Amino acid sequence: MEFPIRVVIYLKKDDQIKNRTTKEMVTATFFAPYEKDVEPYIRIATGDYKDLIRERGKIDALYAMLESIAHELCHYQQWLEDKELEEEEAEEKGPQLVDEYAENIDSILDF
Repeated sequence: MEFPIRVVIYLKKDDQIKNRTTKEMVTATFFAPYEKDVEPYIRIATGDYKDLIRERGKIDALYAMLESIAHELCHYQQWLEDKELEEEEAEEKGPQLVDEYAENIDSILDF
């Protein structure tokens, strides 16, 4: 994945964070500025990670965190391409991105 505009990912220690647009409590958000000269950012709630490990095991808990990041990275890509931020597309492509990463992890680590 290309990152022509830097996107910072903040890992928050809370179980949920407030979406600044909708005011809903969520597990991840993407800030999409109107202008491309303002940096976007992603916030991910990680406070429930230990609970996820107990409920799902380490691999699935890590997958859940990575899927949240990947979902928001899909919104980042939509923003780069001046598309509407579509949840359906991010829901579909997020897990695919994590699966692709998992399939290629060995070659990534062998740099």
